[in-house]
Parts: sequence; C-alpha cells; structure tokens
Amino acid sequence: MKKSHIIMGASFAFALSLTGAQAGVPADVADRLDKDLTPMGSQRSGNAAGTISAWDGGLAEPPAGSNYKIGDRHPDPFPEDQILFTITSANAAQYADNLTETSATMLKTYPDTYKMNVYQSRRTCAQPPAIYEINKQNALNSRVTSGGDGLEGAIRATAFPIPSVAQEMLWNHKLKFRNFKLTRQFAAVAPTRGGDYTIVTVQDEVLQNYSDPSKTDVKELGNISLKYISNTIAPARRAGNVVLVHETIDQRQGNRKAWVYSPGTRRVRRAPNIAYDNPGTNSDGLQTTDSFGMFNGAMDRYNWTYVGRGEYYLPANNYRMAQRDIPYETIFTAGGHINQDLPRYELTRAWVVEANLRSDTRHIYKKRKFWIEPDAWLVVNTSQYDGRGELWRLQEAFPQTFYEVPVCLRVGAISYDLNAGRYLANAFINHETQINFFADELNEERYTPDSIRRLGVR
Repeated sequence: MKKSHIIMGASFAFALSLTGAQAGVPADVADRLDKDLTPMGSQRSGNAAGTISAWDGGLAEPPAGSNYKIGDRHPDPFPEDQILFTITSANAAQYADNLTETSATMLKTYPDTYKMNVYQSRRTCAQPPAIYEINKQNALNSRVTSGGDGLEGAIRATAFPIPSVAQEMLWNHKLKFRNFKLTRQFAAVAPTRGGDYTIVTVQDEVLQNYSDPSKTDVKELGNISLKYISNTIAPARRAGNVVLVHETIDQRQGNRKAWVYSPGTRRVRRAPNIAYDNPGTNSDGLQTTDSFGMFNGAMDRYNWTYVGRGEYYLPANNYRMAQRDIPYETIFTAGGHINQDLPRYELTRAWVVEANLRSDTRHIYKKRKFWIEPDAWLVVNTSQYDGRGELWRLQEAFPQTFYEVPVCLRVGAISYDLNAGRYLANAFINHETQINFFADELNEERYTPDSIRRLGVR
C-alpha cells in the first residue's frame, strides 16, 4: 500500500498507540461518534474529490413510494443509477491505487471476462438509533483480553467503534449487529470448470446472544456469543444434514462447541473439526470453516497487524443482483467467477488488516488479508496465501442495507480458488424465503443436540 494512499484520523492514530489492555477510549474521543465520525466510527465526510459521499444517516427506511413490506424482496433504492465506468484488465493500471489485492488478482487471472462496474457512491449502511447509543458506551468500556482472543465491557452493538488494535476490527466484524433472532434460506453452488453445478439449499438461523436486548454486559453471556443452526434441505442426497454451533467468545476459556446430525446414521455427534482450516460445510473443499462469512471463530493462530486505511472499489448496494427476477443460471456462470455484469461496485473507505501464521501453530493459510468496510464493519474482500507464501484463494462479499431493521449485510459471497480455477458461491437469496430479522419464535431450547436430531428428519 502506498504511503500516500493511507489516511489516518487523529483519534485512530492515538488509539493505535494504546496497548489494548486498558478499557475503551477517552471520553473526548468517544464523543466524536455521531459528530465528525459516524455512530459506527467511520469518517462522516466524503473525500476531497467527491467520489466518496458523506454519510447522512444511511438508508433507515424503505425508499419513498416503494410500497415495501417486511418479507418482500428489497426494491433497489437507486434504479436510475448508471455505470460511471468499468474497470477491466485493459485499464486496471489506471485504477491500481484503488484496487484491493482481491480485485487486482481477479482482473489479471481472468483478463477477458472479469470486470467491475463502478457506480456513484451511496453510503446506505445504517443501524437503529438505540444501537448507536450503545456503540458510544462500548467505545468507552470495551477492551480485548487474552492477547486479543477475548473481550470485555461490550454488548449488543459494535464492540470497538474506535478500534485500537487489529483484533478489535475483526471483533467488530464477528460481533456485528444482526438483530437478536434471525432465520434465512440461501443457495450455495460450486460450479465445475465447465460450469455444471448443483444448487445446495440451506436453512440457517442464529440466536445472537451478544445482541440480546435483555443483556447489559458481555459477562452475562456465559462466554457464548451466538448459537447457530445450519440445516441442508436440498438436494435430496444431502437433505437432513444439520450442524449446531455454540460460538464461544474467549476461545482460550473454552473452544467452540459443535455437533452434526447425519440422517444416514441418525446420530448426533460432536464435531470439533468444525473450526479453523477444516473444509467448510457444503463448500466442496473450496473454503475453510473459518472463512464462512468471510471470517469467523478463533483468532489465536495468527499475529494480527493493522496495515492502513485507503479508498477502494468494493461491492456495495447490491440490490439489483439479489432480485428474484435474476435466475441463478444467470449469476453462476462458467469460467472461474460469477457473471460480472451483476455486481455493483463503489469507491469505499476500508481498513486493511493482515494476519500472519504464528510459528507455533498450523493452518493451511500462511497469511491472510482483510478489507473491512467501516460503515458497517463488514469484511468485504479477503486474500489467502498457502504455506509457500503464494496467493491461493480470494473472497468477495456483496452487501446491501436491509432497511426494515436497518442493518447492512451480504446478499451473496464468493470464494475463488485460483489453483482449481473454480469458485464457491454462497449466501445467495434470490429465489429463497426472505431473511427474517424478527424470528421471535426462536428460543434457547432449540439449540441442543436433541433438537437438531428432530430437525434432521428427511
């Protein structure tokens, strides 16, 4: 990253001078939230060139005149926006300073077909006002523990809106606000080089304990940040396979607990392999378990470093790509990547974090890099290196703002395997039941080994 491309705010420079051992930031620094900083801690103003817009509250309600109601597909709030320009392998050098390693590598690897359609900057990410209030309290009280593998003093909202060390940025991603109880159905595919694929349909749900409105401190959670169920319902040969995860907060105090129900054996068994670099569920070996959702789980196998902040062309406001009238066969094409006519890219600020494998641990990825969008603290791009230090896999996530909550989350994600010449697409929701962020029927009793046995009946 070029030095001129790094823009560091005074409060962040101060925060980086801290050890991370003390709680929070000073009150005068936290007071900048919802002033010159957004309530999430990102820079409120646009850039000098006007190519990044100022944040004006985001999209906190349905677009005017849309007649949207909860459960509908989200109409595109910007249907009249036109492509400003398209980045291709032919003109990539012109935009090199604003390309992530993910984008630059894809343009080089697939010079004839991979492209990026760039649109006007629209900073739509938003969260409820009550969550913004908690953000400020978290900024004052939160701190990492166990060398960065645990945290204290936070609850419900962004744990570190003004982060002090790299791990805190990853905590913001891992504990991002998604409301308390939600259910989803999504499609995953792993096309062959020739373009053949089978759609795998998954119903998943999460009890986000960290976002429980009845809790006031992370200490009340018994070291469990969330409880998650993934239930594969199609195709028939995979249907009935269920995964249950109890995600721990400080994994030095207790490892992730996971169970799997197999309809073939009709048994539930403990699954300690659902962690780290073991192959991800329904991934066809193209993604590690800890790459689901761009990154999840323990951070203890890496040394984490903040690299800098820059402006990058990243996926944003991907409403059009998620519409029901876009068939999956139009999205999932042959040739190593999806149909690049569909994603929307915008110039966006991002924090860059690097993870290097510790000498006393093992993982198939020797180095990883993350581009984190601070309006929502989402990891949007990643790059992953093999044991020889060669670039191996890349990831892109495609976010939009779900204005009924509001919250900014992905409507699809891709893991590209450069060696295999293939990709894994997951979290696509075009032809699935809309995400329910208000699944009040979910309760603690549902997240037990006995319960997933009943769920797994074909």
